[in-house]
Amino acid sequence: MKICVLSIALLLGNSVSLRASVTGPVPSDGDGPASQVCQQCCQGPAAIPGIPGLPGPVGQMGPYGQPGSKGVAGQQGLKGEIGPIGPMGERGAPGNTRSNGDEGIGLPGKIGPRGLPGLVGAAGQAGVKGQKGEPGETPDNSNQRVAFTVKRTRPSDTSTSHDTRLAFQETETLLPGTSFDLGTGTFTCTVSGTYVFMFSVLKDASTSHLYVDLKKNGVIVVSGLSFSSAQYEQVSASAVLVLQREDTVYLTMFGKVHSTSNRVYASFSGFLLYPQ
Repeated sequence: MKICVLSIALLLGNSVSLRASVTGPVPSDGDGPASQVCQQCCQGPAAIPGIPGLPGPVGQMGPYGQPGSKGVAGQQGLKGEIGPIGPMGERGAPGNTRSNGDEGIGLPGKIGPRGLPGLVGAAGQAGVKGQKGEPGETPDNSNQRVAFTVKRTRPSDTSTSHDTRLAFQETETLLPGTSFDLGTGTFTCTVSGTYVFMFSVLKDASTSHLYVDLKKNGVIVVSGLSFSSAQYEQVSASAVLVLQREDTVYLTMFGKVHSTSNRVYASFSGFLLYPQ
């Protein structure tokens, strides 16, 4: 049996003497008597922990490691086969047919009162039958054939007004029933219908311009113009007109027209295309 006795005494002179006495036999383990003392009996009270020290400086960054090898990519799996088509589903039952509504039947209206009988009119006398009219005259076919061509044979004329009518001296063609006044160069319609008109006039080289207008009842339909000095130039135009009886068609000039007695440099023509 072990018995440990610890005696602590405070001595003067701030000296501490620790005396330990051991009673009883002390076993020996080869390390000496000090190692055989009971640690629980010889351990003093726990001291207050000291202040932790400051953290040490950060160490240098170590070298980068070598990159790892790239992994082997896995192989793509095989595409699966298309599965079989499933069976067709059963046909659904037909929907309900919409029925038409019943036709409405209205009530018959009331019968109105009977009207008064009308008066019986007297029979009128038969009119006197008129006399039979005289047979009409057969139209002259020559009136349905209208055509003309007129030409200038006198020396050149000069005009300083756009309203000056271009006169002609001779007729090359003038069918019976065709009305044309050479002095005023005016055609007067005697048969209503569709007509074709055309003209050709030579500008004198001594003038810088020549205007020629084809007019219907005083209104310009088409115009020809030459605007060049010191040379001769032909001015021409044509038109298709619908005319009624007494309509007039003629030419007006502004400038100088060249003409001679032995050659035709100015002419005016027209004819009925379709009678009305």
